[in-house]
Amino acid sequence: MNLITEDVLPSLQGRFPSPVATCSLDGVPNATAISQVYYVDANHVALSRQFFNKTVRNIAENPMACVMVTCPVTYKFRKINLRFVESQTSGEIFEKMKLQLDIIASMQKRTGLFKLQSSDIYEVVSIEVLG
Repeated sequence: MNLITEDVLPSLQGRFPSPVATCSLDGVPNATAISQVYYVDANHVALSRQFFNKTVRNIAENPMACVMVTCPVTYKFRKINLRFVESQTSGEIFEKMKLQLDIIASMQKRTGLFKLQSSDIYEVVSIEVLG
């Protein structure tokens, strides 16, 4: 399956941090946690880029990534394989993600610590339910 269906949407609410994994061209892996996997459309998500420089370097060399999301209703895990499309530093998606990040920071009493550098748009390659 490579489309985001309605049953996947609760997993994209940002309730839980999502681990994202990338790999450099020479095979060195990197993993980090991100605050948002944002629904763009049935074929695309945006990942919040706040810090992760190694991830950015890996994506520049190898556009593939994998992110894990958790459904806050069923607690099912989904592995989403992605292919990088572009980074956005302005526009509707960026502004909505920035607002959501501000809300997440406020709920965690970490206002001012999270700064959205860009909304990185990815094409969904596949989605797999785990466990």
